[in-house]
Amino acid sequence: MVLLIGIDDTDSRQGRCTTHLAYRIVDFLFSNGYEVEEYPFLARLNPNIPWKTRGNGAVCIKVKADMESREGEHVMQIVKEMVESNSMLGYGANPGIVFLGRCKNIEPIVRFANDALWRVMSIRGAIKVIEECKNYDSSIEYYAMGNGQGIVGALASIGLASSMLDDYTFEVIAYRRQEMCGLPRLVDEASVMMMDKATHPYTFNNYDYKHARVLITPHGPDPVLFGIRGDDPCILLDALSMLKVHEPLEGYMLFRSNQGTNAHLANMLDASNLKAYTSGYIQGRVASEPLAIEGGHTFFALECYGNNGYGSGDEDGYGKGNVLCAVYEPTGLSPIAQALSIGDVLEVGGGVRKGTSKHPKVLNVEYIKVVDLARKVRYMNPLCICGKRLKSEGKGKGYGCKKCGYRVRDAEKVDVEVARDLRLGLYLPDAKAHRHLTKPLHRYGIKPGCMRLDIDWFNNNSRFTR
Repeated sequence: MVLLIGIDDTDSRQGRCTTHLAYRIVDFLFSNGYEVEEYPFLARLNPNIPWKTRGNGAVCIKVKADMESREGEHVMQIVKEMVESNSMLGYGANPGIVFLGRCKNIEPIVRFANDALWRVMSIRGAIKVIEECKNYDSSIEYYAMGNGQGIVGALASIGLASSMLDDYTFEVIAYRRQEMCGLPRLVDEASVMMMDKATHPYTFNNYDYKHARVLITPHGPDPVLFGIRGDDPCILLDALSMLKVHEPLEGYMLFRSNQGTNAHLANMLDASNLKAYTSGYIQGRVASEPLAIEGGHTFFALECYGNNGYGSGDEDGYGKGNVLCAVYEPTGLSPIAQALSIGDVLEVGGGVRKGTSKHPKVLNVEYIKVVDLARKVRYMNPLCICGKRLKSEGKGKGYGCKKCGYRVRDAEKVDVEVARDLRLGLYLPDAKAHRHLTKPLHRYGIKPGCMRLDIDWFNNNSRFTR
């Protein structure tokens, strides 16, 4: 029998980390002779949830144990105690645990998990799914602290870990010792660049060369020292050994994950009925000239089609039926947005920002895919027979050439096509602006790697101290 343990919402912006708690639980399981079936699954859920902490991550652990046996009850009791003692209760954490043993029908949980990637899911909805599973004669329990919000992610992590995912990645996360938390992270920048170049393209988002910024280290007081993401577990362990780390480690653990897969942007949004905080994509034609404001942010309207047909916008492009798209300067996509013209055909992915009484809902753009470019023209004076462009001699007086003296009264302005400073294709944010779920450009077309349990995927020693 296999016991699946889903955990979420144990951390806060003041500290702690759900992946670190998972590391501690796996350490306990190994130390007590339990067999962990595979790498824990790190589930990144809808990143636009306003009450999330950092990356909106939940974790599922699979351990060989019968949930209804004495050993299963022992594991569940220890996990409850560890979650309670290692959560930021009182600082915004609302931990939730879901235990799943015997399961006759996993589909309700998988559907819930897929919805949690892009929608706002409720605690009541999670409990309803759990009760539905009990009706299928499944062994499932949940445990909640605070307001119980963590049940949503805990259940979703089990659903994603149990899904036949088309795409997934891996991450090796190294953890700091308690006394180092809150201090500057001592990871050598040059070694990060060296590692990145040596392991490309099998690792990603290690270093932003454009902005000279290390991307593998977080900035808060949590116990994560660094995390390296990629497509091959063996290469990730090689990458780990390439880093020069100048502080002692508590240990590291490999995770399988949906990071770097764009899983949250797989659904086409209903442009006629956008829901706040949802994630997905829309398709359509640019309906307004891009508007750049102070700070470099750029806005444009998209007249959407697809499931809903074309919108019915006003002349300024911001009318009913159109979606207002916002491209923020830190993404690095503003120059692309500013090069758009009315009539360009796009696919745009992102998250919906809640509207107010003064401002409409806005799609915060995470990628732009230029599908077709509209013909852009300028209206110019006609050419003279000598090749020079004629000059207007006044309203109704025709045109004349200052070079050769040629005159013509019945000529009209001609349209001249203007070359576009934009190409068809996919445009992504700068690496520093990537979300956990953002799919890097080089990963398109890459197949997921194989999970290897015969490698040193869990380590609680400090042997990588430099």
